Amino acid sequence: MSSLLTNSAAMTALQTLRSVSTNMQTTENRISTGQRVATASDNSAYWSIATSMRADNSALSAVSDSLGLSAATVDTEYTALTAVLGNEGTSGLNKLEALLVEAKTAGIDRKKIQSEITQIQQDMKNTANSATFNGVNWLSTNATTPATVNLVSSFSRVGGTPTINTITVTVANYSLYSSTQTGFLDAVNATTTVSIDNMNIGALTDSVADQTTLDGLIAQVVGAINTVSQSAADLGAIKNRIHNNTDFVKSLMDSVTRGIGQLVDADMNAESTRLQALQVQQQLGVQALSIANQNSQSILSLFK
Repeated sequence: MSSLLTNSAAMTALQTLRSVSTNMQTTENRISTGQRVATASDNSAYWSIATSMRADNSALSAVSDSLGLSAATVDTEYTALTAVLGNEGTSGLNKLEALLVEAKTAGIDRKKIQSEITQIQQDMKNTANSATFNGVNWLSTNATTPATVNLVSSFSRVGGTPTINTITVTVANYSLYSSTQTGFLDAVNATTTVSIDNMNIGALTDSVADQTTLDGLIAQVVGAINTVSQSAADLGAIKNRIHNNTDFVKSLMDSVTRGIGQLVDADMNAESTRLQALQVQQQLGVQALSIANQNSQSILSLFK
């Protein structure tokens, strides 16, 4: 049946063309954004998951930055501690021990040895005072120095509950000098009644009593070496832990990013193929609509 008022073929062709145009717009959006789920209307479940995972990745990025700051702080304190210890009797506490042992020699000029000891004492204190990063110093402390420091190490979320883990550092375990003179090097020893920071052998002689005093000072320095070595070992372990956590957080961020991509990223190979097919369908739809419209013209021939 031919009708002047209703062109069924044209209506069908138009509907097909509209469907193809809608699909083409969707495909073009995916190609331009690179995502098949760019908004909640595309897929509400995947969009919600991806949004939460992106927030988690932002938190992990903050943890990574915090770990970098913590690593720099720990490395500064660790470097200063090892400098205070010294190397092979050439500086620091190791050199101080060697000088005190040398001072046991009969007839030696202990005033000259004390001159070198004084330089070592000042150098160790300067090293501790210089061990500051971003206003933080664990080796030379005062009343404003916190007793403990929490270094952010990781972030995780189970359901809606986030968990932030930290590495707790007890500052007293690394304090060499303190405003209250309770550090490893400025605290007065109960046996020798002096501290490593202020010990002075310039007036000592070869007498038995003074030789005993030197023995006590040597024992005091050896004890300090052991204590500072343990502190340096603890900081070294924390340093390694921060390094491992940093690597893990970076790997975790990459995994989360890949997971988000699997949920929302568009397959560009498939989308490019689909676009070419839709372009052909659109061209055929235009031709079909044109043919359907021409059918109405044939009705005019009936009245000639």
